[in-house]
Amino acid sequence: MIKKLVLGLLIGAILVYFSVKGIRFHDVADGFKTVKYAYIVPPLVIFFLMQVLRSWRWGIILSPLGKVDQLSLFSVTSVGFLAIVAIPARIGELARPYLIAKKSHIKMTAALGTVFVERIFDSLSVLSVFVFVLFFTPLPPWLIRASLGFFLIIMMIITVMILLIVKRDVSIRVLSTFFNRLPEKYAVKLNHLINYFIDGFAVITDAKRFFAVMLLSAVIWRINGAAIYFMFLAFSFSLPIVAAFVLMIILMVGIAIPAAPGFVGNWHYFCILGLTLFGIPKSDALTFAVLYHFLSIGIIIFLGLIFLPFNKFSLADLQK
Repeated sequence: MIKKLVLGLLIGAILVYFSVKGIRFHDVADGFKTVKYAYIVPPLVIFFLMQVLRSWRWGIILSPLGKVDQLSLFSVTSVGFLAIVAIPARIGELARPYLIAKKSHIKMTAALGTVFVERIFDSLSVLSVFVFVLFFTPLPPWLIRASLGFFLIIMMIITVMILLIVKRDVSIRVLSTFFNRLPEKYAVKLNHLINYFIDGFAVITDAKRFFAVMLLSAVIWRINGAAIYFMFLAFSFSLPIVAAFVLMIILMVGIAIPAAPGFVGNWHYFCILGLTLFGIPKSDALTFAVLYHFLSIGIIIFLGLIFLPFNKFSLADLQK
């Protein structure tokens, strides 16, 4: 964890440097004075709505394992995303499974499997947006190559997941041959954990729930693009809505690599990178990145702090 933290901080610091390199800070300050703040309201509403939809979607993914009320789901989702933002090395991803296991009879490892499934649906939704974007605007070769590689990885993961579900007994036996090389207490524990983890994939085998999750995932990422477009209007950027989706994809690539808490550096550099593709001056792009980051992460922190008193956990809990 310490190595990942150091790596994330190092990458963040390097990207902050490149984000501000050559920038005249009074230009950035002047940029905030010209923002049409009335257009900031829709993005704030959308960022809140995204959290609601995420908790609703997670409830559907969890439903084969057990029913959890929507308030608890929203509460845990809010605190879980706060943990992702605040805790480095992606350790925060464990917060939601840990907390939902405390509030229900669902095993933490099974809940972790549902989070894994959720990330797959997110990836497929973003990739579908990428395919849509390809028809309307030329993209840099590096982004096309990265997206193609990402698509192949996702397809391989989905194939493995389906095999684990459909050929569960065979898969468990194959995995056991590797686990059994470990000391017995670890082998037994890993066999139990992998069984619970596969339980979290159950939504994939239920057609009705599967398509409901696909639909919600599509809505989440498309309204996220709409939020970015409203931000364009706030800054008077004369850009088409397809540019908002291009920026969203580039930003997703940027925050997927190791990052400092709050994605500081990664968020700003890749936001600037995306906007400069469409001819936006770097100083204006940095102003946009700062405000967009503040609003998007700010909503997560705000909601997380509201529900944090009702969802107690510590870093030691997650490490354990």
